[in-house]
Parts: sequence; C-alpha cells; structure tokens
Amino acid sequence: MVNLIKREGHSHTEFCPHGSGEDVELMIQKAIKLGFQEYSITEHAPLPEGFTDLYAGKQTGLTEASMAASDLAAYFTKANQMKAKYADQIKINIGFEVDFLPDFVDWTRDFLNEYGPQTTDNILSVHFMKGRNDKFWCVDDTLEDFQKGLLSHANNSQILYENYFEAVLTSVNADLGEYTPNRIGHMTLIKKFQDYFGLDRHFSADNLHRVGTILSAISQQHRELDLNAAGLYKQYCNEQYPTYSIIKMAKELNIPFVYGSDAHSIADIGRGYNGLISLVE
Repeated sequence: MVNLIKREGHSHTEFCPHGSGEDVELMIQKAIKLGFQEYSITEHAPLPEGFTDLYAGKQTGLTEASMAASDLAAYFTKANQMKAKYADQIKINIGFEVDFLPDFVDWTRDFLNEYGPQTTDNILSVHFMKGRNDKFWCVDDTLEDFQKGLLSHANNSQILYENYFEAVLTSVNADLGEYTPNRIGHMTLIKKFQDYFGLDRHFSADNLHRVGTILSAISQQHRELDLNAAGLYKQYCNEQYPTYSIIKMAKELNIPFVYGSDAHSIADIGRGYNGLISLVE
C-alpha cells in the first residue's frame, strides 16, 4: 500500500556530517520541480551521551554518524523557515532519523519527549549493532568495520541477517514514548556490502519468519515502512531497502510504504522513484 500523494519521506540536510553539505533549500526546490507534493526533512538525530564507551569501530562511524546536539536549534530554525517559505508549493514535514540503540532506550525516549513536539514525521533506524567484543559497530560505514566487527562475529550471511533482524525487531517493540517514530527505516541496510562480501542474496526460511514477526508488529502498531532508494546506488548493494521478498510480505499485510531517496545531496532527490513505486502499487 502506498500513499497516492507523491511524497519524499527520507532526506538529509547540510547539518549531516557525512553528507554533501549542500543546502536543504536546493533539495526542496528540486523536489518541487520533480512534482513531489510532500517532503520530509529527517536529519540524523544526535547520538546519546555515553555511546562512545560502547562503540568499537572507526571514529568516523561515530563522529560523522549524526548531527551535533549543538546544531539542534539551528536545524529547527532552518527547517521551519523552509516549511513557511514553500508552504504554497509543497507540504514540508520536520523530524529526525533516530538511531535505535538498545542500551539507550531511556535516553532516546527522553530526547523524543523533548524534541518530538516540534516534529511531524520521524524514522527509526538501526545503523549500529553489537558484534565483536560485545561492542557496537556501524553497519554501513566502512568495509573494514563491517568485516572486523560484524561479519567475523556472525560467521555467515544468515547469522548476520539474524542478528540484524533481531535488532530491528527490538527497535520496533521498544517503548520510546508518545513520540515514537512512525516509520521503520531501510530495514535491510545489513545488505549494503552484499556484493563485496558475497553475502546470500536470499534470506533463509528462519530469517523470513523473523521478518514476518517484524512486519506483524509494524502492522499491529499501524506504522509505515521506508521504501528506500539508497541501496540501489551503493557500489556493493545494488538493491533497494527492503528487498522485494519483504516488500511482497508487507503488501500482504497492507503496511503503508513511503518512498525515501535518503538524499544527502541535491542529485539524490527523487532517485529511483518511479521504479520503486511500481513495486508497491
């Protein structure tokens, strides 16, 4: 199920340390040219205080993962300016892409309670998972960290997928309070480096059962799925998030999909829209 409104549901801004630095206003202008009627600004929310002590990967995976807490005021100011300036051309939602970290549920709930009232659309994503030495490693930062921290710990593709889906399920069922994000982000991000490491293209029967449990929870909670184009354009992924097998399962449960370019630059806006929407229509 997909909303008939042409909607960009996942985008970033100049406040993202690993982005292009390009002005969100130019991204919005491109979305308008492409005929989008709704646009969600969903910058990476700041990471919790204390996360550094539990993280074991390269520093870039930590220092460049999210916007700085000191930028929150400026972020809301800019986003609200855009919302007002383009109100007669496109509906703009303001929110965050929030990292789910099981050791920081209370911190995340407190963050959402504080800033959630200023938002209208949020995404919950798993970018970090526990691996080697029971530390957190970034799922989508570097090949080296993926191999060292996650794949070597899991031994094979299906165990790796199992670990990721368990993390996603925990995120879906977490009590994050009144402002719990309404959409689950790129739920097969674990496949970002699949071609480089020769990961299994398909999920095992056990993992599809786990996926079914996740989707049932999403359906029961009346939440949405991020139909994310970014993986199609990653060198070693070449597949949207989620995979088509999961898209078919979600469609059977009438789970709403929201297209997201996951744009970090002007060029990213609208990538793959027509092809992805055709998968869910």
